Amino acid sequence: MNTIVKQIEKAQPFFKKLSANIYLQAVRDGFISLMPIIIFSSLFILVSAVPNIWGFYWPTNVNDGLMKIYNYSMGVLSLMAAANVARALTKSLNLRLPKINQIPTASVMFASQIAFLLVAVDPFTNKLGLYFTEGYMGTKGLLAAFLVGFVVPNIYYFCFKNHITIKMPDQVPQNISSAFANIIPFALSTSFFGLFDVFFRMATGTNLAAWIIQVLAPLFTAADGYVGLAIVYGAMAFFWFIGIQGPSIVEPAVTAIYLTNVETNMKVFQAGGHATNILAQGTQYFVATLGGTGATLVITYMFALWAKSKELKAVGRAAAIPVTFGVNEPILFGAPLILNPVFFIPFIGAPILNVWLFKIFVDHFGMNGFIYNLPWTTPGPIGLYMGVGFSIQALILVVALLVMDTVVYYPFFKAYDLQKVAEEAEKDKAAAEGGSDDSSNVATDTVVATAAGDIPLGLTKDKKNLNILVICAGGGTSGILANALNKMAKEKDLPVEAAAAAYGAHSDLLPDMDVTVLAPQMDAMKDSLKQEADHSDVKMITTTGKQYIDLTRHADKALSFIVDKLQKDENKDEGDKK
Repeated sequence: MNTIVKQIEKAQPFFKKLSANIYLQAVRDGFISLMPIIIFSSLFILVSAVPNIWGFYWPTNVNDGLMKIYNYSMGVLSLMAAANVARALTKSLNLRLPKINQIPTASVMFASQIAFLLVAVDPFTNKLGLYFTEGYMGTKGLLAAFLVGFVVPNIYYFCFKNHITIKMPDQVPQNISSAFANIIPFALSTSFFGLFDVFFRMATGTNLAAWIIQVLAPLFTAADGYVGLAIVYGAMAFFWFIGIQGPSIVEPAVTAIYLTNVETNMKVFQAGGHATNILAQGTQYFVATLGGTGATLVITYMFALWAKSKELKAVGRAAAIPVTFGVNEPILFGAPLILNPVFFIPFIGAPILNVWLFKIFVDHFGMNGFIYNLPWTTPGPIGLYMGVGFSIQALILVVALLVMDTVVYYPFFKAYDLQKVAEEAEKDKAAAEGGSDDSSNVATDTVVATAAGDIPLGLTKDKKNLNILVICAGGGTSGILANALNKMAKEKDLPVEAAAAAYGAHSDLLPDMDVTVLAPQMDAMKDSLKQEADHSDVKMITTTGKQYIDLTRHADKALSFIVDKLQKDENKDEGDKK
């Protein structure tokens, strides 16, 4: 098994490069910003439809009001996705351009929305005038929205890079000059898609969004089969196992299917039918990755309750609450599970078996697939029960999943626990004989004081506070670290303020920060983040697995670590200048 893992590690650079691809990042980042809309609209579906299960139906006007909010949010999701994906890609492309020649994000977003309407919406006329159908403005148009979001920023980039813009005299105010500079790329973008739409409809008889759905329908079906499910969720676990945040690679490829399937399931359920689509965000959050990627809920509680190893028991107890809410980095890096040959088989096998069992319940026991989108931090068993419509089958499935994951993980847990117990006994023996025990995980190279006078305010932008941004994949562990720093700063009256962000939602916060701390799962994105940080004059600090988890548990060590890194970087910069 060690040999297999070593061979897998050799492929890590390729997958890191794939994860850092700016187009995958654009889809992922664009959707992170849209998640409040998705969750918000789903709440109204829950309020509207869930009472029906127990025979209660809202008056027509109330139900119409609830559905109106849903339709005016999820119903235009693709229109907003086109703009948001374009915005995210523009951010990456701007890092390649001089600061005095940046692509205007707002203009790109407007052009992308117009381009999407051209290729995805069918116009019609009636007695009242010209209208357009909204069928592909919702989840069905997402793939077309992605394509538009990729092309429009590149047209702008070509124009700005090659100075194909209208240049006004120096006497013209900057805001007016910038508006004129947008005219040519805006015109080229919208004209390109306008002409494309004319010829495409002549050739196919339909719009681009509808055509994509027709062509990819077999792929959607195949992805919902046992082999397709194994590939999707096995790949997520595999990438995480080798140290790369798995969903960052897989999710952009299946996001459109996720949202389309949930909306289809919901409509079938409301019509009294059986919702059978499997691939959904809920399937990922609450079935395949029950407790986080690798289905780590069960193994975490095994460590906490059954481990003989003091280290594993401590790791399990510290990680239990975060993992219950889907934040599993403490167990991934604390045990560790990733790149640990002992857990290679269960870490990849458990998610696949979980989703297969889920499909069996849907196909053969009458349970619905996911009909509601819920926040990823909902505890897995609760999210599963709610997401499929509060069915009795879901309760049975929850128990079956927990039992199955226990059976899958137990032999490997037992082997690893015995291994760690032996290691601890050896260290205790060495300590008793006068040897040094180097088992402590010290997060810092040099521990410095954390009194107010030790905070290097001279290195900060506002000279008042040390502003820290912690970035992780989903905003979970970054929130734990930021909250710990803020709590300590308040207790000790330190001039420190910390914020947390999921990768993709960090861009608006970054320019106002003095330093950003990257969680270890950001390793694949550190090059692009370094570009962003340098662009905003922000110092960037990277972390390793156990080190980062130690920082989240000890705010004093975390602050000392950050201050020490800042001072060392400053001394290095001064030395380079000399």
